[in-house]
Amino acid sequence: MPIIAPSLLAADFSNLRHEMGAVAEAPWLHLDVMDGHFVPNISFGMPVIKALRPHSKARFDAHLMIEPADPYLAAMAEAGVDHITVHVEGNAHLHRTLQTIKALGCKAGVAICPATPPEALSEVMDMVDIILVMTVNPGFGGQKFLHGQLAKIRTLAEMIRKSGRDIVLGVDGGIDETTTPLVTEAGATMLVAGSAIFGKDDRKAAIEGMRAAARPARLSASAGE
Repeated sequence: MPIIAPSLLAADFSNLRHEMGAVAEAPWLHLDVMDGHFVPNISFGMPVIKALRPHSKARFDAHLMIEPADPYLAAMAEAGVDHITVHVEGNAHLHRTLQTIKALGCKAGVAICPATPPEALSEVMDMVDIILVMTVNPGFGGQKFLHGQLAKIRTLAEMIRKSGRDIVLGVDGGIDETTTPLVTEAGATMLVAGSAIFGKDDRKAAIEGMRAAARPARLSASAGE
């Protein structure tokens, strides 16, 4: 079953502690940190994450849509995140950044925008723990899924297979019960979902619905092996 990671960006910011409790069954909580520079929006940062950390057992999955990211890695780790994902597009020294993240005791992730080819990650496959394919252009929630990214997901899934490493392949953007079968069949193992979960009255049912939607795709992929 894929990992479901509700994106707090779509939650009610006036009641974040309650919102986290509503998705407590999800193993990961996705935290979109935006700076208004790398992406055209500003979200939240380390003080909010640190305040939320004692109230959740989920793994905090921080997605840094900021430039530069390196000066904030240690503060992110101190705030209590478990994973730190940076963008390949905003990082001239990605290898060193991943080394720093691992030295801080966090899982190291790399996000890749729609216009960036999957081969951009070929030199860090031996280091990365999480790959996050952006299936929308980053910066705003509620965007429509870009179907052209399915080929990239398939390519990265094959790159992971050839690496022989246990790398999580995530997708972020326009993920709901309709697109879940498409991305899981392509090879995604982690799904970031914002409005598809927090936009529903019953968040638990929304998470279960996404899990159920992934099953046919997984069976289909297995049948073709």
